[in-house]
Formats: sequence, structure tokens, C-alpha cells
Amino acid sequence: MIKRGLYINKIKPYMNKDIIKVLTGIRRCGKSTILKQLVEELKNEGVNEEDIVLINFELKEYIHIKNIDQLANLISNLLKKNKNIKYLLFDEIQDVEGWERLINAYFAEKRFDIYITGSNAKLLSGELATYLSGRYVEIKVYPFSFREFLDYRKKNNKINYGKKEENTYLNPKIKKLFFDYLIYGSMPSTLNFSGDEKIQVYLDLYNSIILKDIVKRNEIRDIELLNRIFRFVIGNVGQLFSANSIIKYLKKDKIAIGTTTIYNYLTYMEDAGLIKKVKREDLIGKRILNYIEKFYLVDLGFRQSLYGKNKKDIGQSLENIVFNELVRRGYKITIGKFKEKEVDFVCKKGDKIVYIQVAYILTDENTIKREFEPLSKINDNYPKYVLTMDDFNMSQNGINHVNIINFLLNDEI
Repeated sequence: MIKRGLYINKIKPYMNKDIIKVLTGIRRCGKSTILKQLVEELKNEGVNEEDIVLINFELKEYIHIKNIDQLANLISNLLKKNKNIKYLLFDEIQDVEGWERLINAYFAEKRFDIYITGSNAKLLSGELATYLSGRYVEIKVYPFSFREFLDYRKKNNKINYGKKEENTYLNPKIKKLFFDYLIYGSMPSTLNFSGDEKIQVYLDLYNSIILKDIVKRNEIRDIELLNRIFRFVIGNVGQLFSANSIIKYLKKDKIAIGTTTIYNYLTYMEDAGLIKKVKREDLIGKRILNYIEKFYLVDLGFRQSLYGKNKKDIGQSLENIVFNELVRRGYKITIGKFKEKEVDFVCKKGDKIVYIQVAYILTDENTIKREFEPLSKINDNYPKYVLTMDDFNMSQNGINHVNIINFLLNDEI
């Protein structure tokens, strides 16, 4: 287990404050581990362990708790033994019927510091405001970043990177691990497996998400159609497409479907945390453009397991990795349209704006022009970057050229 400091640091400002802390994220992305680390953080600050209640509803001692009456009885019995309990941490609470009413009731008592996690579409789809009446802060949890992935490998596989250029793209061991990260993904629950075993774990996880977070919740009857649409998305990661693109794709197999159904299915996948939609922005008119969008996967391991080709389609895979890292760093992202040119990512955080292009390598003058020219046309003073896997720096005209591995391991952007 590695410390997931990014999330601990996000939670810390809200600890012991009158607000419910909610950790959301796709199944098996590490939320339970973060709760355990929060317990250790509290103990390190002098809190007695017996004053902390951590309940994981997926463990056998708690799986019988299915409604708020059963949960309230459990907490009441614990309070009879120890009236000083202050911290309530509920892990994977979504399957407890009526959980939101009980959490609101505990919050109203003003005696508990409350933390909850959830991974189904109810918690991921923005319905929290309805359930918790605006009394919460949401911390979104993602699969391992590349930095976390390296920390995990270093700790569990005892990898020694050596002293020279230890944390740069020039280190051959780090390069090798990066391609493992690119091909097989970084869901924490899969990292103890390799090859075909890891692919099977991803398939099992995908099926669980599809059945529990999408099919059951939205009463979908045609699961195969849902799977076909998802395969189209993963085959076109980082590519602009519309609902009509999917209609044409399905028409080849004589499947008729309307645009409304397609948009609904894409929304269900996004609600479940599998994919993320990115809209286009007209950089001249400063307006959002609808209908043609890009989608990215929360983790490339799903693509490799269901579709393969992560290494073959390396440009798409690299773009997906950069997108996920930017999201982890708190950026809101659009695709920039500047006349006939496209900027891969327009990244905004507060008053900060960053423009980013992503490519595999700058092989020739035409490739260099294609990647740098859209950025050079933007007449403002915000930072502009081209990220590639090249081993040399080709920064020019105020546009920074950065190796993707170095971008992932440093906080320059």
C-alpha cells in the first residue's frame, strides 16, 4: 500500500469541519485504501483509535446491513460502548437503502466528522446535491497516476532506478514501466497481476460496472448493444465523433438505433465513471460547440482488455494518459477549435489557462508544423506546450516542448 498523498492533502483542509467528506470514483480505484490512510492520519494527530468507526459494507461482517435501521442500530450499539466516538467513515455506502437520510441525520447532530465513499452511478452522476442537500464536499478519486504507479512498483517489486537521472525519461527502467502503464493501465486492484491474468481482472471489473452501475440502475435490456457502443468509444479514444458516427458503425451490422438512445448510453457510461466527455470550444468566439465531442477512458486497461492495440494506437493512448493526468491536477478541459486548427487540450483552473498538444514523436518538419502551428496562432500570453515522447527538446517561439514522462513526474504544468 502506498500513501495516496494527492487525495489525503485534498481532504485535510476539511477534516474536523462541519461538512460531509464524500470520496467518489469508479469501482476498485482505491477509495477504501484512502479511508484507511485517513484513519492513520487521524491517529497520528492524536485521535484515539476507539473514537473512530470505519465500516466497509463489502466486508463479511457488514454485508448484512442493507437499510438505515440496521446501520443506525449498529452505530447506536457502538455509542453505548464508547460515547466519545466522533469519526464516522462509511466505505461503499451506496447499497444501504436510504443511506442519505441517515447521513443527513448524523450531520444534523453536530457531533460527528463524517466521511463516505461510493462507486455506483448514484454517487458519480452529480446527484449528491439532492441526497446531501449541499452539505458535502466531493473528492474525486482516480486510478494510479504514473508517479503513484512507479511508487507502487518500487515498493512491491523492489525496483532500483539507480542514482543517475533517477526520475526522468532518460532512465530505461522508467521507460519500460511507462509502457507497462500505457498498455495495461493502473487500477490499484489489478497491479498484483500480469499479462492474461490482469486482462481477466479488468474484464471482471468491467462486467461488474456494466451490470451493477449501468444495466441495473437504468433498466437496460440490450446489454450487447451497450457493449458495442462502448467498444466503439474505446476504439475511437481521443477522436472527434458524434452520435451519427455510432449509428453508421452499427448500421453495418444491421442494427437500427436512434441518437437519443446513443446519448443516453454514453451518459450512463460517464455516470458510472468509465468514460469522460470533452466538449469543443471555439477559441475565437469563446463558446462551447455541441454534438461533436471526444471521449477518454478513466483507465486504459479497459481498452487493452476489450479491444487491445494500446501500444499500436500509441498516439491515442498517450493523449488519454495526458488527459487523465490533467484531470487529476484539477483542470477543466475543452478541445480548442481555432478556425480550421485544433488544440488538443485547453486547460483551465481558476484564472490559469494552459494550451496543450499531444503527439507520439516529432518525426519530420510536417509533424512539427502540425503540432506547433495551432498553438502559435493563439495570440495570448498563456503557457503553451507540446508533449511528446521525444528525447530532445524542440521548444520554439515561446512554445515549450516537454517529454510526456517528465510531464507526468513533475508539476511544471
